[in-house]
Formats: sequence, structure tokens, C-alpha cells
Amino acid sequence: MTYLVADDVPTIPAGQRFRALMERGGIMQMPGAHNGMAALQAKKAGFEALYLSGAAMTASMGLPDLGVITVDEVCFFIRQLARSSGLPILADGDTGYGEALNVMHMVRCFEDAGAGAVQIEDQQLPKKCGHLNDKKLADAHDMAAKVAAARKARRHLIIIARTDAAASEGMDGAVARAKLYMEAGADAIFPEALNTEDMFREFARRMPGMKLLANMTEFGRTPFYTASEFEAMGYSMVIWPVSSMRVASKAQEELYAAIRRDGGAHNMVERMQTRKELYDTIDLHGYEALDASIVQTVIPEAMPQKA
Repeated sequence: MTYLVADDVPTIPAGQRFRALMERGGIMQMPGAHNGMAALQAKKAGFEALYLSGAAMTASMGLPDLGVITVDEVCFFIRQLARSSGLPILADGDTGYGEALNVMHMVRCFEDAGAGAVQIEDQQLPKKCGHLNDKKLADAHDMAAKVAAARKARRHLIIIARTDAAASEGMDGAVARAKLYMEAGADAIFPEALNTEDMFREFARRMPGMKLLANMTEFGRTPFYTASEFEAMGYSMVIWPVSSMRVASKAQEELYAAIRRDGGAHNMVERMQTRKELYDTIDLHGYEALDASIVQTVIPEAMPQKA
């Protein structure tokens, strides 16, 4: 049944549900979901939490990931994912949209929109994707102040502090920053763009007892590792931030090329989600059942053929 207006809407705050998953043991797997449909499909596949990537959000809007979107725009995406799937969401909070007061505003807005956790990073604006070159780092104590502000403002939201320092300050700098953010109140640490197994293992060894998040993005600095491999390296969470958007965008690109080439989409039908599959995913009949005035939809059995 749908989570929009039905009686199975989660009653436990998303932050508490996220914390329970984080502390359950094993590795918490969060695929990226860039819209409500992706969230529903991830839930159907068996995932219990989702990641909302700033890179995926901005790309889906036709924008680069340079910190140009607003808190309200991110909340629009959080509401989609949380309302459609009912799952706790880890939302990308970029650099916090400003200083301490802005971070506190973001935390409350994200909580109200349905997020279970937020990730804040220690870059300066304009920020860049963590796997790109020449990122500009914020002062570590300024970042720690943002973490403390987030901790003060949150009711249940989990605070994950990301450090991009490994590329420019080395492992010592990344670990020092992570410990400072932990002391400021971070619930977990996200060391971004580590590029060898030795680096992942060393960071985990030097942060004993801390919940750590790994990023398995494609076309970046990190080699491909599986969830179980990250767990063996000492990580309790892993995200695949932009994978869903990359696959969807590539499929759309191929569709438009086919329509332009063939004069129609007929050669792409085999690769499409059917009408029945779509309606099952979005629970059309469940919505119809909530309103007795709506006549239940009869799904066409097959596409008509030319005479």
C-alpha cells in the first residue's frame, strides 16, 4: 500500500529508524535514488535505506554539482523519496548551505521533510564532487562548528561528517579532521575519495569504534569494492550515490537517439517498463481503492498491431 495517505505510514521518526539500521551490525547498504520511482524500485529490491546524492539531484535538474541548489530544492527530493518508499533517507547536505545558523535551519528542514540522516562536508564553496581535483577545504574548526550546530538542532537526525582532506592533507590530515568532527558530535564519519584498500583499512584502524561510511561511486578515484569487502575493511555503511541516475540517463539517451533515428520508439519497447509493471510499482490500484469514486483501471493486455 502507498505511504501517501494510508494507515501504514511509519510512526517512528526516520532518524531513529536510521540509527537502528546503523547499529544493527553488518554493513548498511544504501543505493542512491534520484526520484520517487527510483526509491520505490530500490525498496522492491530489498533495500532498507536510501541515499540522496547532491550530484544525482543536480544532474537530474540539468545542473553541475557545485553547491548551486537550495535547502528547499533538496527538501522537494527528500519528500519524494521518503513519502514514496517510507524508507529512512541519508540526504546530501553539501557544505551546510552557510554557517552554523544555516546548518541548523537545514537540519530542521531535512527532518521535517522526512530525512533520517544528513551528510555535511568540509569543502568551501563552490564545492566540487569529492572525486575531482583541487578541492578547497574549509578550516577544520569551522567545519567542527557546523557539526556542533547540526547536533544542537537535530531531534533525531543522524549527523554524518564527510572529510575531503585525504587528497590534499594526506591520511594524517583526514584522520585529525575526522577526530575533531567526532568530538563536535558527529554520529559517523565519511572519508571521501580514498583510492586504495590500504587507505580504507588505515583510516578505519585509526578511527576505532567510529561508524564509517564508504562511497562506491563509478568513474571516480575509488576502485570497485563490494559491500562485503568494505565491511571487511572496517566500514559499517556504503553508498552507491549516482548509479541509478547514470543508468536511467544512459537509457534515456539511447531512447531519444532511437526515436530520432527510427521515427518512433517501437524498437525500444522490449527495454521499457510495461504499463502493468509501472502501475504495480506506484501502486495505482492501492490509490484507487482509497477512493471508491474511482473506477479501477483495466490494463490493456497488449499493444495493438497495425492492420
